[in-house]
Amino acid sequence: MTTIVEMQTSAGNLRIELDDERAPLSAANFADYVRRGHYDGTIFHRVIKGFMIQGGGFDAQMRQKPVGEAIRNEAGNGLRNLRYSLAMARTSAPHSATAQFFINTVDNGFLDFKSESPQGWGYAVFGRVVGGTDVVDRIEQVATGQHGPHGDVPLEPVRIERAIVVE
Repeated sequence: MTTIVEMQTSAGNLRIELDDERAPLSAANFADYVRRGHYDGTIFHRVIKGFMIQGGGFDAQMRQKPVGEAIRNEAGNGLRNLRYSLAMARTSAPHSATAQFFINTVDNGFLDFKSESPQGWGYAVFGRVVGGTDVVDRIEQVATGQHGPHGDVPLEPVRIERAIVVE
């Protein structure tokens, strides 16, 4: 089975295909947050040209949304951090991913799993953008700056208006 998520953003719509087979925990976790409306009204709060766009954790006032338990890192699933792939964001702790995700805007092989070591865990890819890659490209180009302690924040918020599981 492949889960499809439609994400309506202020920059346009994204169609995301989750890899339920190779990343079952991450895909189910993301779909659960979608079904509960967690992403509705959040923003892409970290945008770095030539790297990635990150969302799922903050509202337009940069207030962090509450999240559930962290999930196990599935980065060793064979999926790679290629352009337009969707991966779980996390802290420096390998098994700390909750709701935040990022979309790679270039191939980021250095984020791939190498070993079960502090430097080797990598970031778990669990899906890919299959529609709206032009939207990802547009978001990547927005002007960014500092917002309190946060850097690389879009100066004009790029909102996730609504995310829904369609298949």
